[in-house]
Amino acid sequence: MKKVIVMITVLILSIGLYGCGTANNEAENEEANGQENQEKQELVLGLTAWTSTLPPTEIVKDILEDRGYSIEVVEANIGAVYAGLANEEIDIYLDSWYPQQTQYLEEYSDSIEQLAPIYEDANAGMVVPNYMEDINDVADLIGKEDIVNNELIAIEDGDPAMDELQELIDAYELDVELISSSEGAMLAAAKAKTDQNEPILLYGWDPHSMFNDMGLKILTNKEHPEFFNGSSVHPIVHKDVKEKAPEAYELLEEWTVSIDDMAEMITEIDNGADAGEVAEEWLENNPEWLNNN
Repeated sequence: MKKVIVMITVLILSIGLYGCGTANNEAENEEANGQENQEKQELVLGLTAWTSTLPPTEIVKDILEDRGYSIEVVEANIGAVYAGLANEEIDIYLDSWYPQQTQYLEEYSDSIEQLAPIYEDANAGMVVPNYMEDINDVADLIGKEDIVNNELIAIEDGDPAMDELQELIDAYELDVELISSSEGAMLAAAKAKTDQNEPILLYGWDPHSMFNDMGLKILTNKEHPEFFNGSSVHPIVHKDVKEKAPEAYELLEEWTVSIDDMAEMITEIDNGADAGEVAEEWLENNPEWLNNN
């Protein structure tokens, strides 16, 4: 009888110890899953103050939130966005123009990665109104710089396009001063001139609403085609995103938008539509990108 009691006691203790071990394992698994979910839930998107950055940022924000991520959007100038990507304060940026922003890709190549293009065949360069009928190529400006007050109005310093514009000015030996500004101020100056059918020279990129809204054209560049000869637009991520958020990384590698859709969304936003609502409308028309596709 004593042997039976001892055996029962040992059995009870074994079951208890097994139960504790199982509970501990379950707790550890729950903790690990919690950490994994916590990692999945936090991503930071960089946003620059250009209209072209808003549609892809809002769309990807909606898609990733639908897939369980918590998204923070941080706005900064382009240099600060790339620096934030490099030090992992920002995880993703969705409006990287290539090759215009090559200098940042090279500077931070150890810690950031360029993914497949969101859209291609984007264009940029010097821009004038359509009614400046005699000015169709950059070379047509030579000797006529005074008609635009010897000024080329552009965007903020620090954007690589500013360097390329200055190189283009120098290549043609144009007597114009490159004026840095914000996108909004540049467009306001262009509207003031085009409303009066007056000449103006500015920087522009397509897709953008400026071409339809103000009747503008990008000048060709036959003598120096090495400048502004076409662009593709890419997501940029910190290299840890592939491991930290593999589902988001895979999405960004696959996700594309037609350039026509981009132009339409940018025009809607520039004309006063809410960027979030514009993104929601695009997703309604492209539902395959939601629901964990």
